[in-house]
Amino acid sequence: MSASSPAAVPQTGTIRLGLIGDNIAASSSPRLHVLAGLQNGRTVTYDRLVPREMGMEFDPLFAHVAADGYRGVNVTYPYKERAAAKVQVDDPLVRAIGAVNTVIFEDGRARGFNTDYSGFIAAYRAVRGDAAPGPVLMIGAGGVGKAVAFGLIALGIAEIRIADRDVAKADALAEALKAVRPELVTRTGPEAAELAAGASGLINCTPVGMVGYGGTPLERVHMTGAAWVFDAVYTPVDTPFLKDAEAEGLTIISGYELFFGQGVDAWAIFTGLPLDHGRLRQDLLKPE
Repeated sequence: MSASSPAAVPQTGTIRLGLIGDNIAASSSPRLHVLAGLQNGRTVTYDRLVPREMGMEFDPLFAHVAADGYRGVNVTYPYKERAAAKVQVDDPLVRAIGAVNTVIFEDGRARGFNTDYSGFIAAYRAVRGDAAPGPVLMIGAGGVGKAVAFGLIALGIAEIRIADRDVAKADALAEALKAVRPELVTRTGPEAAELAAGASGLINCTPVGMVGYGGTPLERVHMTGAAWVFDAVYTPVDTPFLKDAEAEGLTIISGYELFFGQGVDAWAIFTGLPLDHGRLRQDLLKPE
């Protein structure tokens, strides 16, 4: 079995899925997967699994879902790196990323995948096509930041600046990237504003701007001269970061595109069932 080819989901019965993360009340992932099931005439349950609300730490919650009949789970902030340490990862690229956002349970094993990586590449290409990223400032070196950074490698990036309050984390990511692209130019530091000058792309991979985390990771004054921005946050879709970038005239890549891309790729891993992407997009836009 290849790293990308889990066993097919059983042909009958409910497909039980979930999302482990904090602050996920506004997530659209449950609806995406339920709608994907309806396309295939299958019943899907998709539970929001918030450790603190369930009175559990991440590790016992993960063990619980692994033993409780779930086909798989998505994992989001702030647990993607912890999940990677608990699962079998067959893909060398995902091992290099060091974070997983999709886990399936089969044959007594938990197997980890990263669809943030593929989802970001799809989101970028949908908006910018084959255009080179140029020098990029990425804010946040956590789970999604790692996936996006490796996605930038696939897109041909030559220079990346990584800002994270935990500079050691930014440094570690820079070294991991240089291990696969030795000629990559890297800069790291704790303050995004100090790394922004001359950047073509501006990327937010922190939770700043999402529901429950107010503010923006980079003030508009530091966006001058950039060409494009991407925000991994999609709740709300129009974050203060993206609003400032739009006012500055930058090309916008919405976090919703990452959400959609990682979601359909996760569905393929969970089930192997077909999916009409255009129909799913339309269905997601309809009122619930």
